[in-house]
Formats: sequence, structure tokens, C-alpha cells
Amino acid sequence: MPHLTHIKVRGYHLDIYQHVNNARYLEFLEEARWAYLEDCGDVEYFTSRHLAWVIVNININYRSAATNGQQLQIATQFSKIGSKSAVIHQVVSVAGSDTVVADADITFVCLDQRTGRAVAIDGELLERLSKHLTD
Repeated sequence: MPHLTHIKVRGYHLDIYQHVNNARYLEFLEEARWAYLEDCGDVEYFTSRHLAWVIVNININYRSAATNGQQLQIATQFSKIGSKSAVIHQVVSVAGSDTVVADADITFVCLDQRTGRAVAIDGELLERLSKHLTD
């Protein structure tokens, strides 16, 4: 089941065309990923082990425009876990509707902050991430 985050579109999110600027969606998606980590209790797990999620690829599709005052809902969930990387799928929609504004697949590695190298996703780390994997 996806984690849901809500963000209200504000005037400062808009561009000259009066819709949310494309770059802002990356901020919305990041906010939702942080909320996901916090709500799952994983922030402490990663920070205590000096692990950081480092994005290596973002694929985003812009589907429709979001405008000032709209309440957006961002659904966030893991869609794939590999041996060194994982993918989080996120869907931004207008809350209370079927209107998809954007969707994205974010690929990241878990980086050991002490060595600067990606770590294998296995053992306890794999077990912890797998509980969030989409069925």
C-alpha cells in the first residue's frame, strides 16, 4: 500500500503560466519521500548506520497542470529492489480525484557515507526495504 503525502499548491510554486513549474515537482516528490521515511521509522535506521539514499536516476512524466490552491496527493512506494539499487514509484494526483498530474520512478543507491561507496542491498537492509515493496 502506498504512503500518502498531501501538499497544497501555493503561489510561489507557480511559473509565469500560472501552473506549477516542472522543477517544483522534484521538490514535491522529495518531500513525499522524506515523509515516507519518517513515518516508517527508517530515518534513524539509515542515519545510525551512516547510510544515505543517493538518487542516480529520475524518470518523470508530466500528465496535467496543477494550479494555485489545489491539494495534491503523492503516493510513494517501492517498486523494485535490486542488489545495489532500488526504485521508488511516485504518483502525484489532485486529491479526491482521478487526475494524475505527474508520475515518476526514482532510482537510488544506499551510500555508505564513511566510504562514499554504494553498499549491497542484502541481509538486514534488504529485509527492511522489502517490507515496503509493492506486491
